[in-house]
Amino acid sequence: MGHLLVAGGAGYIGANFVKYLLDHTDDHVTVVDNLSTGRHEAVKALENRFGSRFTFLLSDLGNAEKLHSFLHKNPVDGVFHFGAFSLVGESQYDPLKYYYNNVAQTLALLKTVVEHEIRYFIFSSSAAVYGIPEKIPVKEDALSRPINHYGKTKAMTEEILAALSGREDFVYASLRYFNVAGTDEELLTGECHDPETHLIPIAVKTAMGKRDHMALFGTDYETRDGTAVRDYIHVTDLCEAHWAAFKKIRKSGDPLIVNLGSARGYSVKEVLETVKDVTGKDFKIIEEGRRPGDPPVLIASSEKAKTELGWTAKRSLEEMIVTSWEWEKKNRK
Repeated sequence: MGHLLVAGGAGYIGANFVKYLLDHTDDHVTVVDNLSTGRHEAVKALENRFGSRFTFLLSDLGNAEKLHSFLHKNPVDGVFHFGAFSLVGESQYDPLKYYYNNVAQTLALLKTVVEHEIRYFIFSSSAAVYGIPEKIPVKEDALSRPINHYGKTKAMTEEILAALSGREDFVYASLRYFNVAGTDEELLTGECHDPETHLIPIAVKTAMGKRDHMALFGTDYETRDGTAVRDYIHVTDLCEAHWAAFKKIRKSGDPLIVNLGSARGYSVKEVLETVKDVTGKDFKIIEEGRRPGDPPVLIASSEKAKTELGWTAKRSLEEMIVTSWEWEKKNRK
């Protein structure tokens, strides 16, 4: 039985990944999170479900003293890093918050990781590092040209990881993806953001009556129905990819950068109509103008993930929305 550390494991994706690890391995899992955006409820749900196989460490990722003390007593085999602020708009008006948390705190975490000779590091990155790609679907060799500070923090962290990869005792994987939705089948760790900015949970909340309307930004793109097309993957597919990446670098000893995508895109209208079909609820949609900087199509190539990891996205848009809907109903109760 091994021991794995998940940074940012109280957040939406991180908590889903922790549950995935505990369901599919015999390893002990420790989450380190300061709960600035992570949820205490997710921690309690994991504690109740998995008992002594799960440990929670309340700490900033950059708190070297606290992490050193823990790691001296509890050696770990690998680190998975999900701990980042991720609101694009907020990153533009409060860049210092993003560079401090997403870059400086990660740099401090990496220093601790290296000092404790933890060899394997999985970074949950973002396709935001590409900015507005010249070719769709975007491949891993596309230029990194982020157009917002959130994307820039992810690109900076990847540069740091690449610099460290020259060490014999450090191997990393960086996983880039666009939009994630859904939750685990048991509805243990769902999506709860405040504020909520993601299309599917906003649409589901609108279907439930928690919002009086749904805004649709841009209907005149050169796409099949005039609305922007985006790549979505189910959070459980994402978890499978992160675990596959860990096994891959542990076996090969080589760094890995890979996109995670569904190999197809869904337009905003398609997503909204699917939400209506799944929930059986109609709701008001107000069409508004394009948002500045929104490209018409963003889809990530999944070919390298298939070749290197043996991974493809299995779960459909309908499955993402079904679990999101069931999660919202559970929360309402």
